[in-house]
Amino acid sequence: MSEQPKSVESQGLLGWIDARFPLSKMMREHLSEYYAPKNFNFWYFFGSLALLVLVIQILTGIFLTMHYKPDAELAFASVEHIMRDVNWGWLLRYMHSTGASFFFIVVYLHMFRGLMYGSFKSPRELIWILGMLIYVALMAEAFMGYLLPWGNMSYWGAQVIINLFNTIPVFGEAISEWLRGDFVISDATLNRFFALHVIAVPLALLGLIVAHILALHEVGSNNPDGVEIKKLKDENGVPLDGIPFHPYYTVKDIFGVVVFLAIFSGVVFFWPEASGYFLEHANFEPANPLNTPDHIAPIWYFTPFYTVLRAIPNPFGGFLMMCLAIIVLFFLPWIDRNPIKSIRYRSLLFKLNLWVFVITFIILGYLGLKPVTDLYSQLALRFTQIYFIFFFVLWAYSKPRSSGFWTGSFIVLLGSIILYDFFRSSGVDDPSILALTWWTLLIPAAYLFLTLLMPKLSNWDTEKEVPERVTS
Repeated sequence: MSEQPKSVESQGLLGWIDARFPLSKMMREHLSEYYAPKNFNFWYFFGSLALLVLVIQILTGIFLTMHYKPDAELAFASVEHIMRDVNWGWLLRYMHSTGASFFFIVVYLHMFRGLMYGSFKSPRELIWILGMLIYVALMAEAFMGYLLPWGNMSYWGAQVIINLFNTIPVFGEAISEWLRGDFVISDATLNRFFALHVIAVPLALLGLIVAHILALHEVGSNNPDGVEIKKLKDENGVPLDGIPFHPYYTVKDIFGVVVFLAIFSGVVFFWPEASGYFLEHANFEPANPLNTPDHIAPIWYFTPFYTVLRAIPNPFGGFLMMCLAIIVLFFLPWIDRNPIKSIRYRSLLFKLNLWVFVITFIILGYLGLKPVTDLYSQLALRFTQIYFIFFFVLWAYSKPRSSGFWTGSFIVLLGSIILYDFFRSSGVDDPSILALTWWTLLIPAAYLFLTLLMPKLSNWDTEKEVPERVTS
């Protein structure tokens, strides 16, 4: 006689759950039967580390809200109560504040890996867009959380950022008032930021992260060679250059988690303030509307875009350029249309351009932390110009161009910068400022020469042949 099929009840707890919820199916689709390229390297740790930091932030945030009071009269004191009186409260607070900075460190490295290996290109455009939405939601979450300690820098930093919306013609004042919930930063602002920070934005963030992972698993992961492993499969439909994510990469990610937690713990226990970069010194004073800090600057992960804002003298123009500096990243899949994905096979020009962009971003971040001086203002403008020219160069080298195109581009871009400087300096009488203006012009001029003219005088734009299968 044929064997009778086992009942669901006889298959144990897992069988009972699977009959009602696709647990085993999800585990197979997203872990044991999800085939990832076999040549992942160090740079592929940061996606899983971002999830780890998100969990740390959620868990520590839950415990902090148990003792935090979103009241303008009590908020600062409640944070001090957490630090001094709550058991392990100081650890929870430092893990949360350090976690915010580490979240951005991990996300910036994750984005840099995407730039290096072309992870934003077809068929992964939607993955990149969802990732950028996560980044914007993360910035909103961090900004709203930045106000909650109700320290003096939190108060004045929020004042500056919200007042930016005042520069928008016609609707600016109404938008600023709506964000504050009052005519000034007040208890109403604190309450709404608390609600958004604790409930609304985290829910949106979690939804975007789930969509990001689902989109990734639908098209498959990129790899350091930029080769699509789904093109070559065996008779069972398994990619020849793929291995199951579990157990191979789960074990590898556990190693990355251990190393990350060792570094994270070292900072939390021995350097939680990071010399004022993670927790600013002015934030250890309660908010005081009558005492403006000597130098108001946002926390470090906002400063590159804050520098772009300050580089443009016109307030509304600066606000637009700051927004554009973020928006342009959404369009990377359509800016860089070069079919070669990985930096391994891209030209020397691409490598030079990418590293100049990274250095520019770091310099913009540094300048945002410094007070406004003539030199820093000029440097902010020059590196803002390089930031945006990077995307033009990336687009221009997406396909072959004539020598006339490169010469014409050099003349038009450099001429536009000189013309802008001429009108900007027309009402300036100070010789030192004029000298700075023309000396710092050498920075974008040298960048334009290296990226637009020099490759045509050398072999800098030569690219390598991409292999058909992944390499080690």
